[in-house]
Amino acid sequence: MSFEAGTTALLICPMRNPMPEDFLERFNAASAGRLDDVKADPVLGWVSGRHLLECEINETTALYGGHLHINLRKAERKIPAQLLNAICRREELAFMQANEMLFVPRKERKRIKEDAIERNLMKMPPVISSTAAVVDRAKNVLYLATSSLKQFDNFLMEFLRVLGSECEPVPISPNEFMEKLYNKTEADLPSLNFASDTGTEDEPTPGRDFLTWLWYYAETELGVYKHPELGEFTIAFEGPLSFAYSPGKAKDPQLAGSGESVVKKGNPLTSAEAKAALSVGKKLRKAKIMLARSDAEKWAFTFDADTFAFSSLALPEGEEEEINARFEERVLFLDILHTVWEGYFKKFADSLAPDQLAQTEKAVRQWVRDHESL
Repeated sequence: MSFEAGTTALLICPMRNPMPEDFLERFNAASAGRLDDVKADPVLGWVSGRHLLECEINETTALYGGHLHINLRKAERKIPAQLLNAICRREELAFMQANEMLFVPRKERKRIKEDAIERNLMKMPPVISSTAAVVDRAKNVLYLATSSLKQFDNFLMEFLRVLGSECEPVPISPNEFMEKLYNKTEADLPSLNFASDTGTEDEPTPGRDFLTWLWYYAETELGVYKHPELGEFTIAFEGPLSFAYSPGKAKDPQLAGSGESVVKKGNPLTSAEAKAALSVGKKLRKAKIMLARSDAEKWAFTFDADTFAFSSLALPEGEEEEINARFEERVLFLDILHTVWEGYFKKFADSLAPDQLAQTEKAVRQWVRDHESL
């Protein structure tokens, strides 16, 4: 996955504070180092955004249009399991023949394996993996090429080790948006009930409320969002669609096996399965979405309501051809996605304000009934 071209997974992470002025020197001091020095233990370190073998981090290798582009690289040597088993089996057979034995004692088998690893490990090329990151220094936002919160946690530990806790990036979420927009928390959002005969949920799911509301808004208002500077956007949903009960309901023995359902065949948006899921109180957990500004610019992605992560994100084609200008343009498209997604969330949260909640619930329940009558 790459920020330069193609599709990517994405976590959008506003940072608490700007990076210190010597951020390049700090990352360079924690660079990954030579692959020749890697042994059995995994080695984590930073490399440039250009490729995973470039350990020198400076203005030339890691800055594109003012944006920091780096990779957190993990390197380790491993003997493939089948190869290690074959080496050990060869040595065990030689041991049994030399000692006229029908089996190899456990202690000897352990010694043979340890010896095989010691003699052969450094012959293996290092296995490398990475997590790519871009920091938009003007907006003070980190874009991380993963949709995994576990991978984010691993990245965060190394990132803060270099820059300090004052630069902590925080992935967008209902709570992050509520704090920024209203100086409140996600607990201040009422739970939106889409099926009037199911009662209230035992555990709030603001992310799923938002994604299901956004589907409703896309079908009833074309998903129109107008930004004073960026223009007008529309949004459309596509299949597959993943539905789920709230976590507590999903554990109900009477609902065992039906906590989640995925609709992907035919036209998922108008399928009987989607109508049934909505009618029993399930909400969207994941969906494929198309965001558009005019016919020329489209963002296509799958959105996970539980993690607020984007996957298979395809950015607009863009017009720039020079490599640095093209990279800067793609970071701009990421910033637009961030801004517009926050705008849609604000529309959602405003629709749940005390003076709007009753009207909103009436409208979304009517929308569910209309789906059921198709």
